[in-house]
Amino acid sequence: MGETITARIEEELSETIDEIARKEGVDRSAIVRRFLDRGTSEWLIERSLREYEEGRITLWHAAEKCDLSLWEMMREAEKREIQVPYTVEEFKKDIRALE
Repeated sequence: MGETITARIEEELSETIDEIARKEGVDRSAIVRRFLDRGTSEWLIERSLREYEEGRITLWHAAEKCDLSLWEMMREAEKREIQVPYTVEEFKKDIRALE
């Protein structure tokens, strides 16, 4: 399996996790793994889009960092109302980077 991580959480959060696990028909560790995966992915997308907005990376690089396609990353940017001035020149640059 993977690595074990221990964290102390508030009782209310623990009860909520248990309730979700019961409703989903899985154990609490499966729910915690699912939430950690989603939270980590969300953080990575937000961080990468911030770097893109700051001009530190291309949108293509941001997508690669998040293991998303360029089009998926563009949709993520749109959901967060981040302007994507993706020009033909940027597209050509990204295509050259693939070669």
